[in-house]
Amino acid sequence: MSLYRNAVWFLNGIQQYTRRGYEASSKDFEPQDLDVSVVGRSFMITGANSGIGRATAMAIAKKGGTVHMVCRNKDKAEEARADIVSESGNTEVHVHIVDMSETSKVWEFAEAFKKQYPSLNVLINNAGCMVHKRELNAEGLEKNFATNTMGVYILTQSLIPLLQKSRDPRVITVSSGGMLVQRLRVDDLQSEKGYFDGVMVYAQNKVAIRAKNQQRQQVVLTQQWAKANPVIHFSVMHPGWVDTPAVSISMPQFHRMMGERLRSVEQGADTAVWLALSRAASRTRSGQFFQDRRPVPAHLPLAWTRSSAQEIQSFMTQLETLARVIQSQPNAAFDKPTGPSRPQFV
Repeated sequence: MSLYRNAVWFLNGIQQYTRRGYEASSKDFEPQDLDVSVVGRSFMITGANSGIGRATAMAIAKKGGTVHMVCRNKDKAEEARADIVSESGNTEVHVHIVDMSETSKVWEFAEAFKKQYPSLNVLINNAGCMVHKRELNAEGLEKNFATNTMGVYILTQSLIPLLQKSRDPRVITVSSGGMLVQRLRVDDLQSEKGYFDGVMVYAQNKVAIRAKNQQRQQVVLTQQWAKANPVIHFSVMHPGWVDTPAVSISMPQFHRMMGERLRSVEQGADTAVWLALSRAASRTRSGQFFQDRRPVPAHLPLAWTRSSAQEIQSFMTQLETLARVIQSQPNAAFDKPTGPSRPQFV
């Protein structure tokens, strides 16, 4: 079954996830969908200093949005911010230094953000990680799980009250096509059993959903949030196979093999930008998995990757329990703010 999943996924990927796949799909795009101004609307993007996150931040800044860049490396973040401001002419671009793998600090940041900012219209969960060796964060969580699942859970859950108070709120999670070859394993969320394979761990964490009981990690959250928060539009998107620094470092053989067939970062970011900005996206059903601006199935045919209601409930209960433990940790001190107009937290 695993061999079948991988073979079907790769064949689909060659047709759909590459640069050629994007070019074919984009022929059906409606250009006017992104002919919008979002001046006065605020957008938070994690992992915004490089790759898809940076391309997303650039596109939104060019449309006039207030951009909150949540990044791990201060120097790289400030360099990216300067480039975005210079090219877009938009000075409402703010840097926040947060390591998404340090889950207690993610919660502290989110709580402080709510106190300082009156609204947040769109949250884009873009930051991801693929650590090939099993490493633990300060809370004892495996780093892939901490970044790709727990960090997303805590950040989104903490910001939901702020999003609910804002106009046309949306939450978008950048996922991975690798989820199609993995089934949710509620008895091993942190990859403690058996051989540790960073690529497969990544696929297990970065998962998308569409139907009722068909969720694996990240997108279980998307569907559950969509059900519980009808005011907010939730979605997950697959960017395709994109030529990013993260892919070249974490998957060098794949990067070399695909070469020029990989999408540009702008092509990879396109659906996230469309979901964040367009009126057409807001009219779609909340909780779906998107690829090239359209909802697509989250499971390969006959792949046996669907989860039961009991498995989903177990997963959600485990996350809620971990979150309570993390939120009981002492608050960390914030450095002085950097950047324009409003304080940022470090």
